[in-house]
Amino acid sequence: MCRLFGMTAGSEPVKATFWLLDAPDSLMVQSRQNVDGTGVGYFDPDGTPHVDKQPIAAFEDRRFASEARRLSSRTFVSHVRHATAGGLTMANTHPFCQQNRLFAHNGVIEEVSKLEAHLGDERTLVKGETDSERYFALITGEIDRHDGDVGAGIRAAVQWVVQNLPILSINFVLITATDLWSLRYPETHSLFVLERPAGGADATAPRELQQTSSHGTRVHSGDASDRPVVVVASERMDDDEAWREVASGELIHVDASLTLTTERLLSGPPPHAVSMTTLP
Repeated sequence: MCRLFGMTAGSEPVKATFWLLDAPDSLMVQSRQNVDGTGVGYFDPDGTPHVDKQPIAAFEDRRFASEARRLSSRTFVSHVRHATAGGLTMANTHPFCQQNRLFAHNGVIEEVSKLEAHLGDERTLVKGETDSERYFALITGEIDRHDGDVGAGIRAAVQWVVQNLPILSINFVLITATDLWSLRYPETHSLFVLERPAGGADATAPRELQQTSSHGTRVHSGDASDRPVVVVASERMDDDEAWREVASGELIHVDASLTLTTERLLSGPPPHAVSMTTLP
């Protein structure tokens, strides 16, 4: 299973340090079976997107996996990949960048040729082989067709995918320089959200942000000791009781003021569900 992480700090950048696979040896050994790439995406103050990623397993390049990335951005997205489609290449490694937006996906969409045919002109956005990048291209095209409205584009793309293609999961995190969107559907893979006030839950003892996933992804932000942030992740990354599991079909949007809104885009099971037991 791939792992997703997204974070936004609202109107001003925060400094954060990422370790994409800073795990103990036992998890590094485990990575021989379930890590095929890692990456993090962020934005410069002028809105220029950047992606730092590597399409190889952690045991092959421990230095890349464990080195600290000290970044400053209003929004971030990171991803740990378990490849189900496409080779271990840079083009197939998440996050992806299209039209100054960054995107990472956790799941599987089948009948990729049907999705490819539906893309039309958006096929020129696709550089690799994955279902994930084509899913993103469909979202990008629908945003364009809805006059730049990201939420409307996501709605249209997601509903087409669910109605027309077999899916295991279409969970994603999409960020711009100012906003974050995230979807969970269906219940196959988990997704959680944390609205973290400045310093954490205990106002009498402010804490820096320090979170670690079971995959070894770690993020630290001293700025979060006096700045609120919103985090979405594939699992609860610390013991904060404010973590909430995102409902199946729920789309989350966090804007530049850190206002979080939710919308139930989908309900019930997928009409064309894929079983994990049938995957390679």
